[in-house]
Amino acid sequence: MTTRRQVLGWTAATAALAWAIPASPKRAAAATTMPLTVVNNTGRYSNSAGWIYIVGTNPAGQQCYVRSDGVQVPVSTSLNGPDGYADLSIPFAGSGSTTVSLPNMSGRIYVSLDAKLKFRVVIDGNGKPALQYPAGWVTSDPSYSVLHDCMEFTFAGSGMYCNTTMVDMFSVPMEIHLTGASTQTAGTLTSGGRDAIFAAVSANPDFHNLVVGDSLRIIAPGHGIDGGQFSRTYYDSYIDQVWNTYANQDLHVTINATTYTGRVSGNQLHFDQGVATFNRPSTQDIFYCNGALSAPNDGLTGPVAAQLGAAYNRSTLVTHPNQPVTDPSQFYQAGITNHYSQAIHQNTVDGKAYGFPFRRRGQFRLVHSGQRPHQHHPDPDPFRRRRRLHRWAALPEPPRHRVLHRECQFPRLKRI
Repeated sequence: MTTRRQVLGWTAATAALAWAIPASPKRAAAATTMPLTVVNNTGRYSNSAGWIYIVGTNPAGQQCYVRSDGVQVPVSTSLNGPDGYADLSIPFAGSGSTTVSLPNMSGRIYVSLDAKLKFRVVIDGNGKPALQYPAGWVTSDPSYSVLHDCMEFTFAGSGMYCNTTMVDMFSVPMEIHLTGASTQTAGTLTSGGRDAIFAAVSANPDFHNLVVGDSLRIIAPGHGIDGGQFSRTYYDSYIDQVWNTYANQDLHVTINATTYTGRVSGNQLHFDQGVATFNRPSTQDIFYCNGALSAPNDGLTGPVAAQLGAAYNRSTLVTHPNQPVTDPSQFYQAGITNHYSQAIHQNTVDGKAYGFPFRRRGQFRLVHSGQRPHQHHPDPDPFRRRRRLHRWAALPEPPRHRVLHRECQFPRLKRI
């Protein structure tokens, strides 16, 4: 899987929007297209005020977008208009549902309300055309004032892989229902969850500056550091506690039934059995799970780094020398903790949320994959539990292994 800072590549396997995929009478070795049906249930925004954008990377490694007719088009600078931006939008249908054919690709599906998002095609360091995506945490971004969010996905012959994500920001809540070999649901907020998340972050003196506008979005604290809205030294006292604790006792991290033992010496945390040494992290390293906590894809140091990053964000590292901690009641109990992720976690029905890069550790992971689909079962009465902003649905040509049902519903938002 690509890192959060890389342009989405073919191997990315996260998602943050939604679908519903019923079985099709056709049979094929592998699905190459998946009709995506969008239903506007906002009650606030008419179809004329909504747009979707399907962008990413095709199996050949070219950055591309999908037009309203389902054609996948490699990007080029000629897409930039007189204003310097590329209009990649697909408008909602004049009334009723909107259907677009989704081809095999890895990328993002954005939704914007009341205004269009602005993409730009540039030439990257390799001389190839590449997309600049909206960045809701950058005040100078041309789409900064637009209400929007996105999902990330990989749709390949083996199935659909998806995840809700709040790693960069939280704005429009997203829910996924996936029915294939089994039925899975992720991303469901508690009743009033969006308002509760904004209220919790707004009330925290260290985190309140992460709230943008009148509940337009909350940016993740790592981006807050980059933009000057959050302290670079926030975690320093907690890091001191970790260092002092494990200078005098062992830290144990268990990965796949193998336990690795670590001790602090100077500014480094040393583990046995070939695990690389970790330098003392910074606050930014913790929120990004990067830098001193960077996780290489090596099956050894990487998994240990992932557990350390999760333990720092959940603030379980000082109190629990045996990692990982799997009891969610122990998460976020310290005064210094990731209160942004905590607010999302506490207002999610199943307690699972993708609030920092390694929030998916253990049974709290949200990556969903669909295989052996059978029948679509939409939520029969979502208004009893929550108000709904959108339902997203998709109907694929059925491959041998494919997703059946993925549906996204958003609570209603007050008009910004």
